Amino acid sequence: MWVAANRKDPSETPSRRRFVRRRASSSGSAATRGITFLFMVIVVVLAVVWGISSRHKTNAQLEQETQELAIPVVAVIHPKIGAPLQEIVLPGDMQPYTDAPIYARTNGYLKKWYADIGARVKAGQLLAEIDSPEVDQQLQQAKADLATSEANLRLAEITSTRYKDLSKTDSVSQQDVDNANGSFEARKTSVESAQSNVKRLEETQSFEKIYAPFQVMITARNTDIGALIDSGSSGGATRELFHIAAVDRMRVYINVPQIYSPQIRAGLRADLALTEYPGRKFEGIVVRNSGAIDNTTRTLLAELDVNNPTGELKPGSYVEVHLKLPTSVTTFTLPINATIFKSAGMQVATVKNGKTIALVPITPGRDLGTEIEILAGLKADDSVVINPPDSLTEGETVKLLQPQATNQRQPCSLRWCPGFHKTTQIIFTGRIRGPVFRASGPRGLLGGPKICETHNANPFRV
Repeated sequence: MWVAANRKDPSETPSRRRFVRRRASSSGSAATRGITFLFMVIVVVLAVVWGISSRHKTNAQLEQETQELAIPVVAVIHPKIGAPLQEIVLPGDMQPYTDAPIYARTNGYLKKWYADIGARVKAGQLLAEIDSPEVDQQLQQAKADLATSEANLRLAEITSTRYKDLSKTDSVSQQDVDNANGSFEARKTSVESAQSNVKRLEETQSFEKIYAPFQVMITARNTDIGALIDSGSSGGATRELFHIAAVDRMRVYINVPQIYSPQIRAGLRADLALTEYPGRKFEGIVVRNSGAIDNTTRTLLAELDVNNPTGELKPGSYVEVHLKLPTSVTTFTLPINATIFKSAGMQVATVKNGKTIALVPITPGRDLGTEIEILAGLKADDSVVINPPDSLTEGETVKLLQPQATNQRQPCSLRWCPGFHKTTQIIFTGRIRGPVFRASGPRGLLGGPKICETHNANPFRV
């Protein structure tokens, strides 16, 4: 059988055999080309699908990143609880315990003065003398008039007595007796008038000497020897001769804000500080207050007394009064850059549930320089936004800035993604909200735009 199967057909020619072999060869090549073409189509389709999918995924990632960057990143702090005894510092005006100007009560010329500015004098000590010749002459004339009136009074008294004796024997009429008695009474009144005039002029003459009314210090002397003195009795302008002040004890006046007025009571102690005595404190005590709030300043006027036995404290000095007041309510302190000033009043931005902004109105207290006291509107566990931007609105969604592990500030640097060229222009996407921001670069071969990050504590400009 094998021999018969492999035996060549005598009728088959060589040309036929070549045709059969060529046909079989062309059929195999066509099948190979078909398989190759199908494989290439599949590869292209897969590449296109992968590229579209990658681009869609990258676009979705970019959109998500942009949305995330559009959410503000804020840093928050918690308010600090104020001390149970709060100290307020108020400006004070120091005045002498007794302060008075000295004027002349008589006209003339200054004859001599005995005390100058800064001199401490005792009560009743002579300060100056005034030469008043007109007053002296008027006094002499008044004394002469008094002597005349007294002589006339004695004569009237004698006449009245005689007429009374004569009336007993009916030697004179009753009318003459009455006239003598009336004349006596008139002369008596005239003497009293003359005595009063003499006394008045004597007191006026006594004003030629000016005495200290109490133990004082001379703070001003506005006259000199030979100066014309006008008491104002003749319609002229009066002039202050001396100004005196009792400085052994001083008064300090302060204006207390209305919010603290209920705590200002007599007996409250305070420390006084003056710039000319650094590091020293003078003790004062509140003795009284006005009991009414000033309509203009909305403050309560209070007075403190300070002992000044050595005279170190000067009238008219500026003084800082430190008052320690018990707090009736719990207060908080915040950095001044955590507050927002709007037409509705002072506010702070708090973060609720770690993601939502709530604008809370507050009642401010004392301005402590870099911090401010908050009297109402806050709780101890509130998360207050520090350096809030003006664009924050009620209910806005935010992210909390996570605290960094280190406070070291790194130099400005950019971490380039693979495929970026150093000359590629950087286009920022979204708003820069914190130390981390992003930029988009050129598109990849098959994917979407690449995303690169910069991690920097010092933002840079392009």
